[in-house]
Amino acid sequence: MNRVLINLEVLRENLQTIGNWMDEHGASWTVVTKVLCGHVQTLLALQTLGVRSMGDSRLENLSSIRRIDPGLEFWYLRVPDMTSTAAVVRLADVSLNSEIRVIESLNDEARKQGKIHGIVIMIELGDLREGILPGSLIDFYKHVFQLSNIDVKGIGANLGCLAGAVPTVDQFMQLVLYRELLELKFQHRLPVISAGSSAVLPLVLNKQLPKAINHFRIGEAIFLGTDLIRGGTLPGLRGDGIVLEAEIAEIKVKSLVPLVETTAMTPSLSEVHEERTPGMRGFRALVSVGNLDTDISGLTPINPKYSIAGASSDVTVVNIGDEADGLRVGDTIQFRPNYAAFVRLMNGKYVPKVVTPKIMEFQTANTDTDVNVVPVLAS
Repeated sequence: MNRVLINLEVLRENLQTIGNWMDEHGASWTVVTKVLCGHVQTLLALQTLGVRSMGDSRLENLSSIRRIDPGLEFWYLRVPDMTSTAAVVRLADVSLNSEIRVIESLNDEARKQGKIHGIVIMIELGDLREGILPGSLIDFYKHVFQLSNIDVKGIGANLGCLAGAVPTVDQFMQLVLYRELLELKFQHRLPVISAGSSAVLPLVLNKQLPKAINHFRIGEAIFLGTDLIRGGTLPGLRGDGIVLEAEIAEIKVKSLVPLVETTAMTPSLSEVHEERTPGMRGFRALVSVGNLDTDISGLTPINPKYSIAGASSDVTVVNIGDEADGLRVGDTIQFRPNYAAFVRLMNGKYVPKVVTPKIMEFQTANTDTDVNVVPVLAS
């Protein structure tokens, strides 16, 4: 059968390693869970491991996390729209914001619900995603600072999330200076600069990131170990936490090059271009996972001898080699997904998700585990 295997031992190791990096840097951090799409068993495992701050970009997922442990700290990581402010205040302790009207609505909802809602003001630093322009920061802060039920925790930024901008030390120093400017002008402490992400971890490892950057939102590095800047896996992290097992529905010797004229009428084909010549033959396995299930171009066979030849909506063709490698119909081929493939798998309904070891066994084996993910609101 097809299934996504989520290895909790790998996640535990990655969480512990990143937690140690955060301790050394003197930072708090929030585990970004949006890639899990509300998968309860994995969220429960994270809570078992001692994670106390979780962030998501879907309110439905935050609701799932709250049912697991309402005592956690909750971050809403997508800039709120006007129609969602009531739910954001109800479900999240902190949200990322860049629009005054939305913050005013959050303030109104927080007053109705008898709450103080925390916000981080997002600043545009080059990735061209959410964020106010630096030139408007003082007027923006002056306005939201006066709102009765809004607590401005600090400032933040997103880098490397949309335009592929590689985070630089100069950009982070700008954030540090902006906070100093606001604190001096308004004589009010802003405890948080939330600008760390998985893309920033190489700067942390190289000890290049200013210590004033003191809050991180980390997701991909936990689940996949990815080095988003150089590629591969970050030193000290594991990249085998998530595996897709796909069942072989057919395996036969076939031509490796189409024997007829080809056109562009197969838009879902994810062809891997390799040097093939007419007449070349080899074993090809059809696995019952296709583009309806995931982003096939984001899958890498764990066996380096195998390669993906292409895919349709329903099946993927894998080149095995000159020999069948002992594979038969009913066996499985394992793949490692990248982030895009992983989130499609988790969001889809066709491929089961299996947590290993089982959650009760994992809880028993890790009763004393604490990855020291420190809630910002406790600081």
